[in-house]
Amino acid sequence: MKRVATCFMFIYILLSGQGVQAESTISYKIEMLNWEEVNQILPKYTKFTVMDVETGKRFKVQRRAGSHHADVQPLTSKDTKVMKRIYGGKWSWKRRAIIVIHKDQWIAGSMHGMPHGAGALANNFPGHFCIHFYGSTTHRTNSMDLSHMLMVLKASGKLNQYLGKANPYEVINAYVAGLKQQDARITSQASLQQIKWKPILAIVENIRISRMEFLPAEDLTNEISLDVPVEVDWYIKGRGRQSFRGDIHLIRFSPMDAWKVDSKDFLKENNLK
Repeated sequence: MKRVATCFMFIYILLSGQGVQAESTISYKIEMLNWEEVNQILPKYTKFTVMDVETGKRFKVQRRAGSHHADVQPLTSKDTKVMKRIYGGKWSWKRRAIIVIHKDQWIAGSMHGMPHGAGALANNFPGHFCIHFYGSTTHRTNSMDLSHMLMVLKASGKLNQYLGKANPYEVINAYVAGLKQQDARITSQASLQQIKWKPILAIVENIRISRMEFLPAEDLTNEISLDVPVEVDWYIKGRGRQSFRGDIHLIRFSPMDAWKVDSKDFLKENNLK
């Protein structure tokens, strides 16, 4: 089986204790493997550890099913509690970048945090949840879910590399996915400006692009500025549903540089800045 990528990266894990947070740096080898290979490494009933990239929290799980991705369950009630703490005490469909630890392998992945379907373990978890790897798909499509893909790239340290080569439409899709998943790493790497994302992301309950107008590829070769007409539907906490019909402005400093979204303009247009 072909391995998509292998990399070394450093992450910062916040270790909390008695109300005090300390920062610790660890390094390890992370593999971004194709789902076909992971499916062989983690067959049904395999037990392994999940580590959340943002918090460093770990919990144990068991794979129970899944053919297009892994359907897993927390191993014990204690593991369920850890997983729920990762999601702020409330189950959610939001995707999160994770590292799957099995024997001597650390594999980049993505999980959501919503119990659904059947469950078989005595773990106080009402069902199972899904873990995706590079190339895995949802039950409804034959292509990889964009948000899961971005989280796998984030976990493997490849997110910046992907966005550096992405076309303007891919950058917009990633930017909106970052807003939807409330992930500051994704939005900041796709943004032209440095933004204090935490208060903005906290009120974004949902967002989707309902329409995006594409220009011919040859028209973009030497462009360093671009306005892309879009239709965006938001669900903002305390405001309900909002719609935006206008342009997303993108800039790059040369034809060799990465496209970036003009966040100040976009957020101002949507009354979020």
